[in-house]
Amino acid sequence: MKYADISHFSHPQHNLKFDYTEKPFKCDGCNEVGIGSRYRCSGDNHGSCDFDLHAHCALPSASITHPFYKKCTFQFVARPPGNERRYCNACEKDVSGFLYHCKACGFDLHPCCAMLPMVLDDGETNLFLYRKVSSSCHRCGKKGRSWSYRSSCKKYNLHVACVREMLVENWRELYTGQHGKSIEHKSLVLKNTLEHHHRSSRKGKVQKCCEIAGIAVQFVISAVLGDPTTLIAGVVGSLISRG
Repeated sequence: MKYADISHFSHPQHNLKFDYTEKPFKCDGCNEVGIGSRYRCSGDNHGSCDFDLHAHCALPSASITHPFYKKCTFQFVARPPGNERRYCNACEKDVSGFLYHCKACGFDLHPCCAMLPMVLDDGETNLFLYRKVSSSCHRCGKKGRSWSYRSSCKKYNLHVACVREMLVENWRELYTGQHGKSIEHKSLVLKNTLEHHHRSSRKGKVQKCCEIAGIAVQFVISAVLGDPTTLIAGVVGSLISRG
């Protein structure tokens, strides 16, 4: 499918061209990490401007609603309102650029967080998005915190905030092309946590749980990075072995 170039208020000097990359980039709209689909400055005869936007940031809706906040209407704004530090109610991380803001309730959502799919499904494994869950996250071991993806069997839970932390903690490595080692290391830590958590279970159960963990991390990272339709094989394909 061919996508038309777009003009954008945040970069009026040049049109932006649809692009796909397996290398992490920094979105110049929301200031968060991205991967996969993006709109990039097509530049002119003198080259591009190294300007990138998530697809969600490049083509936002003027206003949205969300099933977690039934009484809210979120408006797209280019900058957080006011002078106080603000955070995303989905991932609990700072908002410093584009966002969806509910003026009545004061809630904020990163554009990519606002568009997180309610269900991630690869044909075998379903992960459901919850605002709150009572079970512990398999990465941090804590309850509560941010939105979470939970497996249909209810035995696997991963905070959106924890996925965001994996990325933020390793932003320099991601952005400078050293992403493979860093992400793989974090995912191996997750795998070890899972195995420790299920050390009293039979081997088959541990293996199955880790298989679900690998799929979950792939899905959730892709979704948080702004491209939930794709498993980014070049970056997350070797996160956790399925054997």
